[in-house]
Amino acid sequence: MTSVDLPAVETLLRRTLGERRMGLVAWRLLVMQIAHPVVAAGMDRYSTYRAHPWRRIEHTMESGSRLFFAGPEERRLEVARLGRTHRRIHGTDAAGRAYSAEDPEVRGWVMVTLYESMTAMRELSGDPLSPAERDVLYGEFLDVCTALGIPGEVLPASAADVPGYVERMVGEVLEYGPEVHDMLHGMLRQAPVPRRLGRLAPAWPVLRVVIARAVAALTVSDLPPAWHKRFGTSRGPVGAALSWTLHHGLRHAMELAPDRVRYRQRSVSGAPTPARVPASRARSGGDTRPARLEAFFRQVLDQTGNGRVDSADLQAMVHTMCWRLELPTEREDELYAAFEGWWRQLREAADTDGDGGVDCREFVSAMTAGVDRDPAYLEKGLVPAVRALFRAADADGSGRLGADEYRALFGGPRVHPAELNDGFRAMDADGDGQVGEEEFVAAFCAFFTARSGSVAGAGLLGRA
Repeated sequence: MTSVDLPAVETLLRRTLGERRMGLVAWRLLVMQIAHPVVAAGMDRYSTYRAHPWRRIEHTMESGSRLFFAGPEERRLEVARLGRTHRRIHGTDAAGRAYSAEDPEVRGWVMVTLYESMTAMRELSGDPLSPAERDVLYGEFLDVCTALGIPGEVLPASAADVPGYVERMVGEVLEYGPEVHDMLHGMLRQAPVPRRLGRLAPAWPVLRVVIARAVAALTVSDLPPAWHKRFGTSRGPVGAALSWTLHHGLRHAMELAPDRVRYRQRSVSGAPTPARVPASRARSGGDTRPARLEAFFRQVLDQTGNGRVDSADLQAMVHTMCWRLELPTEREDELYAAFEGWWRQLREAADTDGDGGVDCREFVSAMTAGVDRDPAYLEKGLVPAVRALFRAADADGSGRLGADEYRALFGGPRVHPAELNDGFRAMDADGDGQVGEEEFVAAFCAFFTARSGSVAGAGLLGRA
């Protein structure tokens, strides 16, 4: 994986969005987006932000890089990818209202909040954009909206119309629901330590509380006046002081910094990495499956982080794989259908209380009982999904995965090369330097069936 500096010049849009200090308004942006009831419903049902917040943020940043900083072809691929993802996000929210991620007005709101956040960053730092600069920035922003297929009639006609549009949306449409409250006051208090800060893990429970309070205070302080009027919040002296200090201080610091410091970098390749399950460490001679399956449930299956698995969780898993593999629509559909088949088997076998989901205890019990009772149990759900995954990863259609194809499936910026090498060698049972479909399936089956932690399949998804 390589990276390049974002351009310090070029368009005003790239120059503004590429500044590192955009991070100061990132949480504000998310809160304003999630306050839309359709966005909140979709995130509650389908998003992985609770279980994998840092991966979800990486995913969002990479998508934004492809839309705003890449060339025409990479942007086209990203637009198509987002379209395939959004058509699967629909349903009925807790209030009985139908929602769809394809709603053009909702998509328009999500995009306008990004433009509004860029202008807010400049205002909060004491360096607001001039009316002429706003016109230029908004024109460049509308070009991206056009590429995304958002109809012009759902967007403000000009930069001058954006404040009124935002005020109307806040006053008439947005809601302060549990998702907004969780984003402001819950998520960061529960977030796992970021991989890059792994050395701070012992102190992380204390650090994340301090960070969460600061982020909440800054975010609430920076929200627009219409928000405070609608929901009864206020900047408060502490929040106002924190906001002024951070925005003005970072602005002056960045003006003195070289471009490589002032502008963040984006990856040219790479994507969110699926969580990896550590090899279990059961006592010698013991059955390692329960510990291994519990780790698999919590770190891989429970994508939405609510302690139970349903169809949305498996869809989120497939979404991650499709992102990595750049699959065309028909191949994506095959993969989604295969994992939906596995979900139906899981629900039938494991949903003992009939609540429509599967919790960790139900999953571990059903999987161990299933493989013990029926030698063909995995063939009825897991194996078809694994075969579909293999064929999706087999980019050249050779029937075998080379090292590059294996890396495309399991690699990424957060996976150590040694783990990739170990995983590939574990799958390559005959040692010919390639992984056939049967080797691929056998390794996955061993992960779910092996009582011993020493077999190759036990460490398939990562090593302790």
